[in-house]
Amino acid sequence: MASGLSRRRVGNASATSDSSPAPFTSTPTNGATSPLSAGHAGTALEGGNKVAFDPRDLDTEGEANKMPKLTLMEEVLLLGLNDRQGYLSFWNDNISYTLRGCIILELALRRRIAMTKDSSRRPYPLPDRIIEVIDERQTGETLLDEALKMIKSSEPMGVGSWIDLMSGETWNVMKIGYQLKQVRERLAKGLVDKGILRTEKKNFLLFDMATHPVADTRTKEEIVTRVLTLLSTRTSSIPPNALLKEGVQYRHLRAVCLACAAYAASVLENALTRLNYDAREAAFSRCDDILAEFCVWPFGSARESGSASTRRREGLSGGTSVDSVQELVKEARKEQGDAEDLCLEIVAAVMEVYSRMDSLL
Repeated sequence: MASGLSRRRVGNASATSDSSPAPFTSTPTNGATSPLSAGHAGTALEGGNKVAFDPRDLDTEGEANKMPKLTLMEEVLLLGLNDRQGYLSFWNDNISYTLRGCIILELALRRRIAMTKDSSRRPYPLPDRIIEVIDERQTGETLLDEALKMIKSSEPMGVGSWIDLMSGETWNVMKIGYQLKQVRERLAKGLVDKGILRTEKKNFLLFDMATHPVADTRTKEEIVTRVLTLLSTRTSSIPPNALLKEGVQYRHLRAVCLACAAYAASVLENALTRLNYDAREAAFSRCDDILAEFCVWPFGSARESGSASTRRREGLSGGTSVDSVQELVKEARKEQGDAEDLCLEIVAAVMEVYSRMDSLL
């Protein structure tokens, strides 16, 4: 064949370790030389000089060390899943729309997309500002790569329009093809491949449905702990348990995105069930405060401009909560570096979309 993979052969079969089995180098008892005596490289480490690889893997090799094990979409889905039954609530109408927003968030945090650098964009609301692809490298996540390809090949649009189109919320028949279908099921199957969920079949009287109970409870517990710690801490500093491990890019900003996306998707309450009523209401109020500070650009300018959200649960956020939210803003600004980071401006735009969702009004 002119293309594709061919079997690798090495010229010296003795290059393999003495302790490794060599089933392909045996010689017939009659003294004749076997066609396999030349040696067949069973792995890429056995002396072969022709190794098949994907060049795109090398492009993202350094980036992989800075990325978390799970994407924001997968973490939000895990928070919404019932551990034993393995499916989302049938009454949750918000998670599908929120997951599309998480796709935009993840692409921005991976620095694949950014706001178009145009000074005339400032008078427009954040969700209406045009975004563009600045890095075409694939991420290795199917949904992210599919969305990245669509954004690259389509007409320029804003964050709000992209979330609507990927959710299928449009009357324009010419743009129906932008809808990302079966996002929840595809995310669940990806988590099955990662060993976090397992697949079962459950009978619902009239039909059978594939369910995905949690197989790796430790991973979900770690996500719940991070959200709980972030929203229930009583100190002005951010506890390490509320963040991803050291070395992950945008640790504080990812913690903010997870909490706000879970809130918008109506799955945050699943993580707060172990709290009593007053603590749970205080956690929701703190999430309101966080969302209000991060749905504006630059981050934390809501109080300065007096544009803080009116959705806050008055009387529930104490002084310590306000201080810790300001500390979160401070740490996010440190991660931001450049004051005009066009990638992170998209994060603020998605937060603005979340703040206007009916579930939070």
